[in-house]
Amino acid sequence: MRVLTWWRSDRWDAVLCDGAIRSGKTFSMGLSFFLWAQAVFDGRQFGLCGKTISSLRRNLLAELVPYLRRLGMDVREKRGENLLIVRFGGRENRFLLFGGRDESSAALIQGSTLAGVLLDEAALMPRSFVEQAAARCSVNGSRIWVNCNPEGPQHWLYQEWILKAKERRALHLHFTMEDNPALPEQIRERYRRSCSGVFYQRFVLGEWTAAQGRVYDFFDTERDAVEVPEGAFQEWRVSVDYGTVNPASFGLWGLRDGVWYRVEEFYYDSKKMGRQRTDEEYADDLDRLAAGRRLQRVIVDPSAASFIQVLQRRGFAVVKADNDVADGIRVTADLLRRKRLVICKSCRDCLREMDLYCWDERGERDAPRKRDDHSMDELRYFAMDVLSGAEAFAVVSVERGTW
Repeated sequence: MRVLTWWRSDRWDAVLCDGAIRSGKTFSMGLSFFLWAQAVFDGRQFGLCGKTISSLRRNLLAELVPYLRRLGMDVREKRGENLLIVRFGGRENRFLLFGGRDESSAALIQGSTLAGVLLDEAALMPRSFVEQAAARCSVNGSRIWVNCNPEGPQHWLYQEWILKAKERRALHLHFTMEDNPALPEQIRERYRRSCSGVFYQRFVLGEWTAAQGRVYDFFDTERDAVEVPEGAFQEWRVSVDYGTVNPASFGLWGLRDGVWYRVEEFYYDSKKMGRQRTDEEYADDLDRLAAGRRLQRVIVDPSAASFIQVLQRRGFAVVKADNDVADGIRVTADLLRRKRLVICKSCRDCLREMDLYCWDERGERDAPRKRDDHSMDELRYFAMDVLSGAEAFAVVSVERGTW
């Protein structure tokens, strides 16, 4: 109720909503944003911002737009212009869609004059984009709306916005899953089971806590690694982290009964072996790993341009991996916990790295230490590929529905 009504007071210039996943903050904030815009302004321009425009559509607009229409709003989308035109109560306003993926994104919103901006999952955006979006709100009566899931306590959004909310005349509201009346208890419990360690503290408890210790602290090799299942597999894929000076790691994955098993691997450390391998030699290694199996696709580190060309010339269907580290780790953790991804005992280097893969506690941003991470990199490449091809229960902002 405070989210829905805060703008009726002149006390605040902004609202900041943080806390647990699936706590209702995104939907309630989006609803309030449109009600405020249509009640207060006419003929004005507003900004709707997500990490990407496609994630903004999935996270916010997929559920919200049908609801706005049920309330009587006329909502028309000009998809090619990334624009919503909304009419309600005799007033018409324009809502521009922006993606704040990296530092260059600030230029996209620069120059706009806005009566208000909503920043969905602001902690995933660069500071330059968020500050630029806020600076565009120069119309009299303009307001700023920010929501996010927690990250680390040194994150700039926590330091500069959450801790300085009063200085910014911002209302800070902290959400828990219990604040969402539409979320059944069995779903809350499923999220609690799905997360552990830093992800549990942030996404279930809604705490701004530091990442420390093992990245996949829930994984126990003795308990979770299995023998390769007997019988046929439905599909085969290979994930690749390419390396010349650094180790190269290939994982062979087989699908059976909805579960992807990492059944075999290739791992080559040129420093230990005393010789670097060529792209053609690595392609031969991949052929031997496949061992005549028909590979649906090969998911490859996107920076390995020359190796990708060699594989394509040999007839492999190559997909460039999604190399978002933070989202990749979250998705991988979720799929491992739910046994959608299973590592077999034959993958010794992958299992070795699982025990050694730790957060870098020296950095201001969440990042794993850059060692013992080559199998871990191609593991998350594969996890993101699995997520992109199917509906998944994943603790990331980009997977809440379809638009």
